[in-house]
Amino acid sequence: MGRRKKIVQECEQLMDKPEQIRNIAIAAHVDHGKTTLTDNLLAGAGMIADEGEATRLMMDTEEDEQERGITIDAANVSMTHEYEDKNHLINLIDTPGHVDFGGDVTRAMRAVDGALVVVDAVEGAMPQTETVVRQALREGVKPALFINKVDRLISELQEGPEEMQERLMDVIGDVNELIRGMTEERDDIDDWTVSVEGGTVAFGSALYKWGVSAPSMVRTGIGFPEIIEMERNDQRLELHEQTPLSDVVLDMVAEHFPNPLNAQPRRIPRVWRGDDQSELARQMREVDDEGEVVFMVTDISMDPHAGEIATGRLFSGTIKQGQELYVSGTAGKNRVQSVGIFMGGEREELDRGVPAGNIAAVTGLRDAIAGSTVSSAEMTPFESIEHISEPVITKSVEAQNMDDLPKLIETLQQVAKEDPTIRVEINEDTGEHLISGQGELHLEVITQRIQKNQGIPVQTGEPIVVYREAPQQASREVEGVSPNRHNKFYITVEPLSEDIVDAIKLGEVSMDMPELERREALQEAGMDKDTSQEVEHIHGTNILIDDTKGIQHLNETMELVIEGLDEALDDGPLANEPVQGALLRLHDAKLHEDTIHRGPAQVIPAVRDAVHRALIDADIKLLEPIQNVRIDVPSEHMGSASGEIQGRRGRVDDMFQEGDLMVIEGIAPVEEMIGFSSDIRSATEGRASWNTENAGFRVLVDNLQREKIMEIRERKGLKLELPSSVDQF
Repeated sequence: MGRRKKIVQECEQLMDKPEQIRNIAIAAHVDHGKTTLTDNLLAGAGMIADEGEATRLMMDTEEDEQERGITIDAANVSMTHEYEDKNHLINLIDTPGHVDFGGDVTRAMRAVDGALVVVDAVEGAMPQTETVVRQALREGVKPALFINKVDRLISELQEGPEEMQERLMDVIGDVNELIRGMTEERDDIDDWTVSVEGGTVAFGSALYKWGVSAPSMVRTGIGFPEIIEMERNDQRLELHEQTPLSDVVLDMVAEHFPNPLNAQPRRIPRVWRGDDQSELARQMREVDDEGEVVFMVTDISMDPHAGEIATGRLFSGTIKQGQELYVSGTAGKNRVQSVGIFMGGEREELDRGVPAGNIAAVTGLRDAIAGSTVSSAEMTPFESIEHISEPVITKSVEAQNMDDLPKLIETLQQVAKEDPTIRVEINEDTGEHLISGQGELHLEVITQRIQKNQGIPVQTGEPIVVYREAPQQASREVEGVSPNRHNKFYITVEPLSEDIVDAIKLGEVSMDMPELERREALQEAGMDKDTSQEVEHIHGTNILIDDTKGIQHLNETMELVIEGLDEALDDGPLANEPVQGALLRLHDAKLHEDTIHRGPAQVIPAVRDAVHRALIDADIKLLEPIQNVRIDVPSEHMGSASGEIQGRRGRVDDMFQEGDLMVIEGIAPVEEMIGFSSDIRSATEGRASWNTENAGFRVLVDNLQREKIMEIRERKGLKLELPSSVDQF
């Protein structure tokens, strides 16, 4: 029997034993070594040969991932590991580290119960480290820490034991500060801070394949003094043989990460708002493989032979070929064509199906998208998976040949289905389509894959930055009148606090929540009690409050009011950019008693007009997206590197030495960062490394407001005259 077949059989035997299952994700800042670590774990599990330095990057299966040297798509693998005389099934997801592909990390966290956070010992906790830890904790996923590249502290930085200890303790402290900040008020979570003594921190070198933890030091007798000596004597092979990284990390996973039986009773109330007293809730809490099928899709990918593959977590039941299952938000049922598990870049179909508590790969779910709830009985779907960063860059995409237009439209629809952080606007009449994503690289990868994988030659426009519009002060009460003059609406607008906006972005406040829970969350974020009780609607990061009292016909008209409000907020009055952070109050309404005179053609324009005029009165301004920037560069190029930030309307916040490099940290507008890659290479003779992290939106400086608004209006084909009431520019 081949090695691979044997591993598949072992996985099958363990699937029915949820107490021996660990569902985990590996997450990190870009280039901190998580994919190299995954190669180590695969080698330790006997899935790839254990030879040479661990640089095979087996989980980066796409050609563009290998060319760019970064993980773009989350990749799944199932493996086994023996710990304390028990074999364990480990379902692992290797997630991207680059901020542009953070949506994959967010979705992966819904499928797992433990997150192994990898941090570079030299660079320490970075912006994306903070992001992935937050993503894990929001989903109720328990973290553990692996500090990688410890060999560099010894061989490159020549640090002694005391210096090393101080640096490593700083990394642990930074991670724990994040964990404490997000869990101290959580009743369902014990102390999840990581510690060396507790066995939830490991150290090592993924490149040279050695690792240590407190338990391994006891078992092997190899601690930091021995490691320093062996590293300096170039005894890395011996170090690997005596304390292999895969054993250290997989032991930590088996010992400290929860199994589905422990995790699901805690996680189900966090991700599902259905009846917690129902039979279905019991089946999910107990990981009942004989219950109803409840499957959460966290990833959609395309296989050239099998078609769409839906990957996700099975919370109850057993999913098998031939089942007909409901997909949330769609009509009818989908028939399962095949079920299996991933073994690295390949999928292994299992005739027996996959039981509850596992991560499964399913074909035949044609209506599913990333985030769908799939079930054998109709049910309340799981909470949507919200990625905190919004699209900030847009590009137009056109087929070079009009004959390819239908195929391009189909491909773009598929792209939006696979990656919910991509937004696609399709204009079938003109053939021009807009795709919006998390950054330049995100869109570059998407368009390259369209051309290469689908064989569709395309032309792309210059990157367009996505702006926002937001009120800066409270407005006066504004009247909106319907075209027939028979219906009137009275609305005010004021800015929402940042805490409330953040709570909405993080999914802590939504209209899907029970009303009482939503009120409490809003009050906790700073909204007064009375206002929180009158929330009628949430659109994006905007809230509508119904302050009216006993107005006849308003209830039956409210749906149209909301439609008009949504239209107004999607296309703000300045430049048709989305509005964010607005609290709108409906104070009064006068409605015609005859239904025919208060239909959509009357109500929607009246509300839209009122909202726009109230926003203008509230001193609405354009917001621009910004990025945190970090540059690592030799000291002789420090001036040129910092100049690249400052010359882009940016700000340098900190500069410090780390080893033989200078680190420059700052902030800059996204629009000004277009083309930064080539400019920074040129300015530093190719000696700089850098990364960026989306940092939200800020008000565009006053002297650029009018110019930018006019530029956007012209691009969109809008009238160049601003509404007459706009006089702040």
